[in-house]
Amino acid sequence: MNTHSDIERRERLRAKREAALHRPVIARHLSDGFTGRWSRRQWAQASLFATIGMLVAAIVPGFNPQAPATVEVTRYSMALPLPPLPTARRTGQHGDSWQIVHVQRGQTLGKIFEEHGVPASTMHLLLEHPGVKPALTRLKPGTELGLDLPVNGGLRALRFDRDDSHRVELTLVGDEVRETVIERPTETRTVVISGKVGRSLYRSARKLGLTGSHVNTLTDEMFKYDIDFREDVGANDRFSVVVEQTWREGELIRTGPVLAATFTTGDKLHSGFRFERNGKPEYFTADGRSLRKSFIRMPIPYARLTSGFGTRRHPVLGTSRMHKGVDYAAGTGTPIMAAGDARVQFVGWKGGYGRAVILDHGRGYTTLYGHMSKFGNYKAGQRISQGAVIGYVGSSGMSTGPHLHYEFRVNGVHRNPLSITMPPPEPLSGAALAQFRTQTSTALERIREVENIIYADVGDESKSNERVAKKTDGAKPRPKA
Repeated sequence: MNTHSDIERRERLRAKREAALHRPVIARHLSDGFTGRWSRRQWAQASLFATIGMLVAAIVPGFNPQAPATVEVTRYSMALPLPPLPTARRTGQHGDSWQIVHVQRGQTLGKIFEEHGVPASTMHLLLEHPGVKPALTRLKPGTELGLDLPVNGGLRALRFDRDDSHRVELTLVGDEVRETVIERPTETRTVVISGKVGRSLYRSARKLGLTGSHVNTLTDEMFKYDIDFREDVGANDRFSVVVEQTWREGELIRTGPVLAATFTTGDKLHSGFRFERNGKPEYFTADGRSLRKSFIRMPIPYARLTSGFGTRRHPVLGTSRMHKGVDYAAGTGTPIMAAGDARVQFVGWKGGYGRAVILDHGRGYTTLYGHMSKFGNYKAGQRISQGAVIGYVGSSGMSTGPHLHYEFRVNGVHRNPLSITMPPPEPLSGAALAQFRTQTSTALERIREVENIIYADVGDESKSNERVAKKTDGAKPRPKA
């Protein structure tokens, strides 16, 4: 009995196993041990297989029954006509066939014509026209030229600026050159440019629109006697400059020289104003005193003093004697400058001084420069300006090496040029002073007005170190300053 039951039970189990083996894999796994509720493992397996199926259907278009069929798109092309060539260029009339050329460094009119296919014979024909040669044979970099070049012909016309207000147009008609002058109005504006020194005076000034020449005017002409720009100037020191700008058709074409300027170092204000005295521009203080000193103490920049004024043992003679000047050591060929405005009194060989120059500065003041290697381009009797190169360092005469022997005399008496109080230059007086005050009366007020706007709160560190303010007084005639 028990044996029969065991046989029946084994048969039932074998039948179930055979049925299970013939079922699909997924169904078999899901049904193994199924009690009417899925286990966590069965839910995870079902989700995994469902996700894989959706990814395959999305990636492989063939598995997506809703993938759209490829639609054939009909393409069409249209021939659009190009804009017609202007009649002026087709018929050889003046029109939009002008080509503008800006002269590059080293370019000549001949090179420009060659690059544009204009024959040399045409260039010579234009240069033979009166007044053309001086303007076109010395072209400066940046000069603008206009060439009228039609597509089916040679050069028809050439134009250039004769000056700021006049443009010249030369038209070629056969072998004839016809000139037309076109007036181009300009406007002059008086402008105040103000800023702080920052890291570099030169860089700050250039960013504000001043040129290198303007900066040199401040440092080498106006304030060099009163400000040491290497030691005395800080980042927060201020400068303001008055210049005149020339504008044409909305474009700045030129900025004139410095008419007035102020420089503030710490709490000290330095100011200067440009004025022509005897036809020569100079810079003066507000009360008419020249900013330029009458004499330069060192006729050689950055030279080394090797022998002072007074009694010493002569290096050549070996005797003790009075040294009536001072010696500056420098390399042979170093330029020697005139200590002040003067008339050349003597140029030539002078005993132990060797090659020497003597200058007469007037009012009893004379200077001597000895031991030169060669002279400058001046002769006795000529008038020269302070700073003019009168010769070059050498070792001529009684000398043991290249240096400059410099003497300073007052009414024929030798004085120590390092300690003597130099005479001040002649201040403006009379009619010149009155004219100066008329021309400069508003300049300082204009600078102060601009600075009051810009530096109203000098303690605000968030403000930029460099700003520019411009105030114009309209188109006014340029003052003689």
